[in-house]
Amino acid sequence: MRKLMIGAALAALMTPGLAAADDCGEVTITEMNWASSAIITNIAKFLMEEGYGCSVVSVPSSTTPSLVSVAETGKPDIVTELWINGAPSYQELQDAGKIMTAADVLADGGREGWWVPQYMVDAHPELATIEGVKANVDLLGGRFHNCPDGWACKNTNADLARNFGLVDAGFEIFLHGSGETLATSIASAYANEEPWIGYYWSPDPLMAKYKMVEVDLGVPYDHEVFTCAAKSDCSAEGVSSWPIGPVKTVVTTDFADRAPEIAELMSNMSFKNADVLSFLDWMENNGATYEETAVHFLTTRQDLWSEWINDSAKENLAALLP
Repeated sequence: MRKLMIGAALAALMTPGLAAADDCGEVTITEMNWASSAIITNIAKFLMEEGYGCSVVSVPSSTTPSLVSVAETGKPDIVTELWINGAPSYQELQDAGKIMTAADVLADGGREGWWVPQYMVDAHPELATIEGVKANVDLLGGRFHNCPDGWACKNTNADLARNFGLVDAGFEIFLHGSGETLATSIASAYANEEPWIGYYWSPDPLMAKYKMVEVDLGVPYDHEVFTCAAKSDCSAEGVSSWPIGPVKTVVTTDFADRAPEIAELMSNMSFKNADVLSFLDWMENNGATYEETAVHFLTTRQDLWSEWINDSAKENLAALLP
């Protein structure tokens, strides 16, 4: 019954043309290949289409390819949930005047790092430190789970894993084929209480569902080392911890000039981590799609999104979301 109710709400809300919207033209926006970004994109897409009369095209992407595309083609118009610690070209594009930062889409930032399951640390507390990790290769299964291609964290992890001594200690730096297989590896390890160590981030539904412990790398954040490590054409020397990650929405400067009302909307769209974890938990518990989760957010958090849109969009959306 719950699925039927969700489906009915989705059909009603996602049917185009229900609102008497204005015409803002075509907008392209990234849909990164992880859950929180995909949901945020669907929320933005709905508000743009039904509130502002835009024709929105979602562009499947990830961190590095999205910025390469912006640099080479000026598209997509909007890149959201951009974790800039792993994206050196963000600053380069901003300095060149090609993009402008619209908002901290995660208001309190994101956490990235290397994690091990809580059950392993409970049994072996030394695994919560990098020295304990290196001394227990077999206990941890001998495999470090790295990000897939297209994620800037792949480069960062590769350099730091080498420089921290994980490779010399005997770890295989395993490159996942997708974000889904990376997530599945955690779920599978937890189901069987098997070894696991690798990269992950929060907020994410997995980090709410499975208790994980971030490995203490024992060193402070070093901006120069970390920035180099994130670049595919730079081999970092030295080590660094992961910083709290600024997570941005950026728009191209051409788009901001062409569609200032939409640029303003995107500058207002900002979520606390607790809000994101809440709708990710709802998605997991209900087996919902990204679109269904966006609908859930839109129908339950009008207090939040109504502050993002202008008066004209509020009038257009009033009939759909009274």
